[in-house]
Amino acid sequence: MMDLLLVRHGEPDYSDIDERGYIGHGRDLAKLTEKGVRQAERAAEDARLQGAELILSSPYTRALQTASIISRITQIPLTVETDLHEWMPDLSFMYEGPEEIPAVLREMEMYRGEWCRECRYRWESLSKVGERAFFAVKKYLHCKKIILVAHETVIQRFVKMESVPCGSVTEMDFSQESRWFGCYQDIRGMGTAK
Repeated sequence: MMDLLLVRHGEPDYSDIDERGYIGHGRDLAKLTEKGVRQAERAAEDARLQGAELILSSPYTRALQTASIISRITQIPLTVETDLHEWMPDLSFMYEGPEEIPAVLREMEMYRGEWCRECRYRWESLSKVGERAFFAVKKYLHCKKIILVAHETVIQRFVKMESVPCGSVTEMDFSQESRWFGCYQDIRGMGTAK
C-alpha cells in the first residue's frame, strides 16, 4: 500500500496562448497565473507532503510548473510521467479553443465517458485516461509515499470528487488492487479521499 497525494495544478493563464493563436496541443503550454503560483506554494506547505519520496508530474506546463514549485520548496525529487497528461478532448490535436469543449463534454456525458463510432467528435475515453494514469503510478508501488501533480480529469480517475480545486491536495491509499473509475460508473469499492 502506498500513500498517494494528488495535487491539481495551480490556476492556468491562457492569455499568452490566446495572444499567439495557439490551437490544439499548443494550448497546453499555458503557464500559471500569479494566483496559480501562490496555490502551488500553499500546496507545498501542506504537512501531508512531508516524507514523500518522489513527485510525479504531468508533462503539461501548468502541472509541471506546479510540480517544480513544490519540488523547490520541499526538496523532493521530480520526474515527469507522460501518461499523467490531461484528458484529450480532440485526438487530432487541432481544436481551436475552449469554445469547442462544451459540445465535446455533452457528447462524452451522453456516451457515459466511452467513445464509440457513433460519436461526432474524436475524444479520449475516460477508461483510457484511467488505464494510462494507473499504469504510470503502479510503476512506483515500491515507494511508501509519492505526490502526483496532474489535472482534474486524471485525479477524478483516482478518487470520487465532483470537482477538484486548483492547488488542492487529496490523499488516498493506492495499491496494486486499486482500480480507476469514471464519472459515469458505479464507484462502490473504489478509492476515496482520506
